[in-house]
Amino acid sequence: MTINLIFRIGAVGILVSVLCQVLKHSGREEQAFLTSLAGLVLVLYWVVPYIYELFETIRDLFAL
Repeated sequence: MTINLIFRIGAVGILVSVLCQVLKHSGREEQAFLTSLAGLVLVLYWVVPYIYELFETIRDLFAL
């Protein structure tokens, strides 16, 4: 995992939180929810390969 991934996750978190606050204050609760859901899906799309690699490493470790 690179430090670049951590910065991207942080940037998405900041962007999503700002967008959600703006949308909530303008009365668009549903769009704020969808924005936060889209941010979560994007971050999961980036992180899932690393989680898969972790489980593969653990499986190989115990399959000595």
